[in-house]
Amino acid sequence: MNKKPLLKNINMVVKKGARHRLAGHNGSGKSTLVNTIAGDSSYTIDSGKIIFDGIDITNENATTRALMGIFLGAQNVPEIPGLTILSFLKHSIAAHHHFETGHDLSMGDFLEKLESAREQLNIPKDWLNRYVNVGFSGGERKRLMLLRLVLLQPKFAILDEPDSGADKDVQKQIIDTINNMKDTTFLFISHQDNFSSAIKISQTTTLSGGEIVIK
Repeated sequence: MNKKPLLKNINMVVKKGARHRLAGHNGSGKSTLVNTIAGDSSYTIDSGKIIFDGIDITNENATTRALMGIFLGAQNVPEIPGLTILSFLKHSIAAHHHFETGHDLSMGDFLEKLESAREQLNIPKDWLNRYVNVGFSGGERKRLMLLRLVLLQPKFAILDEPDSGADKDVQKQIIDTINNMKDTTFLFISHQDNFSSAIKISQTTTLSGGEIVIK
């Protein structure tokens, strides 16, 4: 069975510290590209390499890429019945801490980090006992994504339409968070010029038909 190529001739550099916007019409390949970078196993790379922080990660799985510092804020996030937000965040933060330091993260240190991030984003405390994304509105899901982002402080954050489904207050919170995270490089997709203009964009790459548009 022949598989249709979704991306062709992609040659893109996201500079350290950038706020890099990925633009293009629906179906142009933006989500395919960011999911491929994040390690989505649904896609096969036939040629080329993905270099992150000077390391070839082309053959690394999504978990390893995440532990190395690549964060994906996906457009469509699943509900996880039975898993509380507190447990989800504890396992995630503990895994990153062990990968980076070789040591286990104590519950006290985790709770201190969580409380600081929760207060920064004004996340209700009772959210922590709710199941991940179950019954959450679009804006609440974005705020939970921000909580993960602030807790993890990744090297490289990929945000697929973070403004979608978010009201103006949540959009402002997303914008402020991106602008305040000076040590994180961002690659984001947005169709809203007002949202994008509020972020100090360093570069825009436009896709069409799975290829980069050269201007």
